[in-house]
Amino acid sequence: MARWDPGTEERLTKAALELYGEHGYDNVTVTQIAERAGITRRSYFRYFPDKREVLFAGSERLPVAVAEAVLAADVTAAPLPAVLDAVGKVGGQLVELIEGSGARRAVIESSVELQERERTKFAAVTTAIRDALQQRGVEPQQARLVAQIAVVVFQNAFDQWLDGGGKHDFGSCLDEVSASLRATVAGPRRR
Repeated sequence: MARWDPGTEERLTKAALELYGEHGYDNVTVTQIAERAGITRRSYFRYFPDKREVLFAGSERLPVAVAEAVLAADVTAAPLPAVLDAVGKVGGQLVELIEGSGARRAVIESSVELQERERTKFAAVTTAIRDALQQRGVEPQQARLVAQIAVVVFQNAFDQWLDGGGKHDFGSCLDEVSASLRATVAGPRRR
């Protein structure tokens, strides 16, 4: 096998998800993941620093992509619609690239350690959105609030997309969650 086989990272991710599903996250070792993927334990560390990060590969690119999309959004749009449009575009691309999302979510939900890592990932996205909004001239307090709301909407839309087995367009999931948010904020209509 070549030293830097281009399919190794994907095999490691698949092996980890399978093993985590079979035995639980806490009961799986890096050695087991490496063996199932057909590489050595030492080679595993060329791709991932630990067994946790196999689930979060590439997540460092998400805040950058979202920030760039926010900065590229229509300059005349209000902050929240601009951000929701940006996360819709990024989310639409994200769902096209990922495999095993449902299994990944189940593993993360089974581990407090992984849930914390997931929160850290989304905190970075929130910060990136906030900073991009401030670059667009939005006041800091409003930028922070809009960023927090947008991340909650994004997470709910992604969960809805996963719950539907990926059969629905991510944009329509985002639209549904956004509509639900608007209805919740508006409250019941008074007669």
